[in-house]
Amino acid sequence: MFDDIEKVLNYTFQDKNILREALTHRSHVAERRQSKDNERLEFLGDSVLGLVVAGYLYNLLAAKEEGVLSKIKSNLVSRRNLYLWAKDLALGNYIFLGQGEAASGGRERQSILSNAMEAVIGAVYLDGGFDAASKIILAWLKTQKIEEDSGDYKSILQEYLQKKGKAAPIYEVISTVGPEHDKVFTVTALINGREIGRGKGHNKKAAQQEAAKAALSSFNALAKKTA
Repeated sequence: MFDDIEKVLNYTFQDKNILREALTHRSHVAERRQSKDNERLEFLGDSVLGLVVAGYLYNLLAAKEEGVLSKIKSNLVSRRNLYLWAKDLALGNYIFLGQGEAASGGRERQSILSNAMEAVIGAVYLDGGFDAASKIILAWLKTQKIEEDSGDYKSILQEYLQKKGKAAPIYEVISTVGPEHDKVFTVTALINGREIGRGKGHNKKAAQQEAAKAALSSFNALAKKTA
């Protein structure tokens, strides 16, 4: 059953059990009372991915300073990018999910797919070594735009407010919903107790960025109306 995913990865596993573990979500383990989900492999894959990307950028962009390299790396290994990579591989078709998770759209969920992508990288590393994992990652990297992360809306918002002589925003979590492995945080951005933007994300940092983005959109719209 793994032939298709091995073909798109261009890698054949010696130990199919490692690949199965990489594709096993915790919801499946809970229902089947199995002992292994993909979270440990996700941890390993994240580290392998980070090392390969860092080395690639170091050699490719010899004139760039550390701060710029860090921003480009963050953009490349972001949850959004890993999700898109997993989508390209149709990884959701192969993930073992619990019935409830599958019924609620888990095969398309960004957090599940991006985490599974990291777990697959970890599995390739364990099964075939660093060179095998590096080959897969480098093939993907060559299809990506090498650019800085332009999504730091919190910094952009703070600079905007400083120029306007206003206080820096405060971010507050106003709700947390969903199961432990797939929580959604709602955050509001406040100035002097007044809400200027609201956002959601699967972690607090992502939700803060979305709140800052909403605030910037609101200020831009206001500026256009008064122009």
